[in-house]
Amino acid sequence: MKAGSNLLNAVSAVALTAGIVVTGAGAVTLAGVTIAEAAVVSRIDVRGNSRVDASTVRGNLTISPGSSFNNNDIDESVKRLFATGLFSDVQINVSGSTLIVTVAENQIINQVVFNGNKKIKDAALKKAVQSRQLGAFNDLILQADVQAIRDAYAAIGRSDATVTTRLVPVDGGRVNVAFEINEGDRTKISSINFVGNQAFGDGRLSDVITTKKSGLLSFLNRKDVYDEDKLRADEELLRRFYYNRGYADFRVISSFAELDETNNEYVVTITVEEGERYVFGDVSIESTVPGIDTESLRRLIETRSGAVYSAKDVEDTIMAISDRVATQGYPFAQITPRGDRDYNNRTISVVYLVDEGTRAYVERIEIRGNTRTRDYVIRREFDLSEGDAFNQVLVRRAKKRLEDLKFFSTVDISTQPGSQPDRVVLIVDVKDQATGEFGIGGGYSNTDGFTATIDITERNFLGRGQFIRGSVGGGTDTREYSVSFTEPYFLGYRLAAGFDVFKKTDSSYTGFDESVQGINLRIGAPITENLYLSTAFKYSETKFTDVSTTSITSAPELAVINSGGYNTGALSYTLSYSTLDDNVLPREGISARFTQEYAGLGFDSNYLKTTAKASYFHMLSESADVIGQLSVGGGHMMSTGSSNLRIFEHMFLGEETIRGFDTRGIGPRVFDSTGTTNIGAAGGTTYFNGSVEVSAPMPLVSRDFGLRFNAFADAATLYGNDISTADFAGQTLVGDGMDWRASVGVGVMWASPFGPLRVYYAEPVVKKSYDDVKKFGFGASTRF
Repeated sequence: MKAGSNLLNAVSAVALTAGIVVTGAGAVTLAGVTIAEAAVVSRIDVRGNSRVDASTVRGNLTISPGSSFNNNDIDESVKRLFATGLFSDVQINVSGSTLIVTVAENQIINQVVFNGNKKIKDAALKKAVQSRQLGAFNDLILQADVQAIRDAYAAIGRSDATVTTRLVPVDGGRVNVAFEINEGDRTKISSINFVGNQAFGDGRLSDVITTKKSGLLSFLNRKDVYDEDKLRADEELLRRFYYNRGYADFRVISSFAELDETNNEYVVTITVEEGERYVFGDVSIESTVPGIDTESLRRLIETRSGAVYSAKDVEDTIMAISDRVATQGYPFAQITPRGDRDYNNRTISVVYLVDEGTRAYVERIEIRGNTRTRDYVIRREFDLSEGDAFNQVLVRRAKKRLEDLKFFSTVDISTQPGSQPDRVVLIVDVKDQATGEFGIGGGYSNTDGFTATIDITERNFLGRGQFIRGSVGGGTDTREYSVSFTEPYFLGYRLAAGFDVFKKTDSSYTGFDESVQGINLRIGAPITENLYLSTAFKYSETKFTDVSTTSITSAPELAVINSGGYNTGALSYTLSYSTLDDNVLPREGISARFTQEYAGLGFDSNYLKTTAKASYFHMLSESADVIGQLSVGGGHMMSTGSSNLRIFEHMFLGEETIRGFDTRGIGPRVFDSTGTTNIGAAGGTTYFNGSVEVSAPMPLVSRDFGLRFNAFADAATLYGNDISTADFAGQTLVGDGMDWRASVGVGVMWASPFGPLRVYYAEPVVKKSYDDVKKFGFGASTRF
């Protein structure tokens, strides 16, 4: 044994004396024996470093004095040193028991310069590249930077942009890195052609996809940039569109783009096979899980026999059943729809099968691609977290919630196997998009002249998911100011808490100016995915300034002013319900709201106000993209104190309810004692309104331009008055009956690159001689 040990030691000594060399290519050379049997390091000597401290080199080694090492340690040490980006070459030698690490340091970048760029500013390019001033120069990073710049230009339609690099040595061993850019010409999309579609026209399908044809203002939103990944995503959008409209056999046969190099334009062609349109046949539920009562689950089914087949209805049913059985103690239950096609009758019978499912748990949730939005903003939209039972329905719900936030242009959730067979890793890939909006609105009325409103909104403030808005507006005699803030997850719960601070001044009155200012505190939470409850407390102060009692013509107003200003403290709650498919341009669904407000609580005002409104949207023609809208509303208020309502506490209606009439334009009026002179609006205690509207793409204009024409008819009535007889002081109340007003009109909505722009003209067809009209109005908003 002793002789064997001596022989091994001798071989080891020879090996150490022969030495080991690891070049920059990462090769390891050892004379005679493997290093695993040979080496113990007593000291590490670092050479060749001038700027980098030796301790930094030693800290990236897997070898330390007093320990043995092998080939793997050498390889890993080389990899780590190169990974720092500090060195262009690394050599490791062994001399006796000393490990010698010789490095060649990368040059320090003195300056990063971009030449030839006009379409993309320096600041944007600096964010795209990894090379940084005073950072270590690395040739691999430089090549990656070249590709990153080319990608940035491809994203704005300049895929033929070329990028070269130039290195300029300067004093102190530093180097200037210059990117020489030839931006090239912008590629456009001259046309998007659909082949094989018969049920829906090219224009309707163009609305579905995100790739757009080049137009006059395409440079503002850059949706006409050809991107192969975006075209793949458009295929999925088309599948969803057809699957939700009965075409269960729909498929995209191909989608591709051809570049016309002469004009530098792409022609996009998407070939589809629509198949037949199906309706639902028999619908039932079966279960293999003991204890689940399938009869109690039937009312959750949203797929009805005879209705047009919709994949969304199937998904919604699966989600509803999954939620119900999970609350009943079956978190792993899996609901699988089994479809049976009857090709002759074009029906699909669906059986929802409830079984035990595979037991799996969420190991972790990995979030990628969010450059602005914080991770926790994304995580909180999941109803499951690390360690919870994996549930595909909850994953789909989280995806929908993330999409509904409108913080991201794309949301994709995939799964990967975890560290154990029953573990799943959720991968969430998102891409941030602009969430700021700049809005302008305006109009003209025969009382206020031109009016304008400007507001700035940020829906994802500082990437925290918070909502903030500032608004300034007014007309010739009015001014309005407001600031709003909302924290959607107050104290970490799904509670939206926020406040509104507001002030409004009105100098249109005769003999005085009115000022109302206050604050609104609110908090709300979802009851279901479609039903939302919010509560609020509002405090406001109403003051009167520049009072000239001899000039005030309205006796009810004078009565309030003589008693001084007043304050209001009101508690309210609102129930909101929405199944809209899109909040900007709804085509299907219902939106409804019911509100009650109680004022009192020891403050000056005492009343109970109830309001409600609902809108129903439905596609009248899928192929022509004609949308119908029916809206109704109403309200009533009453005094809850010993006194009548003040004139200023009454409800007033105008253009926000019935287009063609001004604010405070309809309803009871105050007249002089002779009943011949109109003094002003008196307000009412009860109102009803209704509206019918039809919109369609503007005829004779390319659908790609985004113009829609709409025709509407509005009707409303405001009546009832609670002003005390004494306050009239001899003046009279006119128009206190349930007299309906009506208007008809037309408008244009432009889905412009600046945001939705709406213009309308309305003509009152039923009105009173004393009503105030406002025939024209417009508004716009844009994102940033």
